[in-house]
Amino acid sequence: MSKIIKLLKSAIFETDILLIFLCVAASFFGVLMVHSATTLQIEEGAIMSRDARTMLLAVCVGAVAAIIISFIDYKFISKMFPLIGAVCVIMMLALFIPGVGVGPAERPDAKTWILLGSTGLFFQPSELVKIGFIITFSMHLELVQDKIRSILHLAGLVIHGMIPIGLVILTGDLGSALVFMIIFITMLFLAGVQLRYFILGLAGVCASIPAVWYFFFSDTQKERFLGLIYPERYADIMYQQNKGLEAIASGGLTGMGLFNGTYTQNEIVPESENDMIFTVIAEELGLIGCLLAFAVLIAIIAKIITLGAKSRENATSLMCYGVAAMFAAQIIINIGMCLKIFPVIGITLPFFSAGGSSNLCIYIGIGLIMSIYRYTREKEVINIRFNNITK
Repeated sequence: MSKIIKLLKSAIFETDILLIFLCVAASFFGVLMVHSATTLQIEEGAIMSRDARTMLLAVCVGAVAAIIISFIDYKFISKMFPLIGAVCVIMMLALFIPGVGVGPAERPDAKTWILLGSTGLFFQPSELVKIGFIITFSMHLELVQDKIRSILHLAGLVIHGMIPIGLVILTGDLGSALVFMIIFITMLFLAGVQLRYFILGLAGVCASIPAVWYFFFSDTQKERFLGLIYPERYADIMYQQNKGLEAIASGGLTGMGLFNGTYTQNEIVPESENDMIFTVIAEELGLIGCLLAFAVLIAIIAKIITLGAKSRENATSLMCYGVAAMFAAQIIINIGMCLKIFPVIGITLPFFSAGGSSNLCIYIGIGLIMSIYRYTREKEVINIRFNNITK
């Protein structure tokens, strides 16, 4: 019995308690803000709105999944990278099957979600593909680590990165494509690719802007960019960001109080529970609430980066840096949208925005990080003696 207790203690000790605590704390903070943003949507007899309930369920299931994944050796997960890559491509291709892929009402041309039967729930494959891409790209970089300066191997890495980016662009989700691009560039840079290749890549991206603008951007997406330059001309398209900025400004230092925000409680800011959740935090909890949210998010990213820096394996370091880059990119883009620095491109704020698939997939990524933590830390030797066993 004492040995079993010791094994259980060892398992708990090897779990990254601080990371999972920070993530769950951020998520429940987010659920509270989504609940506040959707009080007018609560059905009679219900305690929470559908969005808040879905998010809470995704967080609970995700946290359990993260702990379970943490007990799976990351080396086993890494060896499965060809299968993981194939599944990711199949999920993205499934969006192009008629009747399977659906998009927002205002974007009938987009195919970003899969309707899960008659449940009324939607799953966004690109959220899970982000984690899959981080795993497969880390292993690819590991395999060509000694030949990474070779043009041939670098071309292979670029093709690897362009497959998910291209598929996401074709679904009409340019926001997620941008996050993929940031993850891709960050991992390439930290793997040791020479700076001149990034300069050439930047030149290529700049040269492709006209083609992307005319062939891939919808009219709505173009107007969101133009609205930042000509706000008076595109007043209707800028309504969401203008009201969001007003809500942020009205919060002041301490905010109007939870469930008391004028803009939030009257649903003046469209999609305040999703892309614009930061406006809810700012209006109802003020600058202090925003700084608290920042502190938790930065602590999560710092914890992941620290683990990556301590890792003795190149692949695991890159996995940690990839997940950290994913979080950082989404945080910067989302808050930039709320502050009217960037156009609205449908990027959620990690741990805070509503959404079942995004919150669930975040915890799958956290589970991978916790597996790396568990299986790369120094373990205490446990002496277990078996009696009456002969060779």
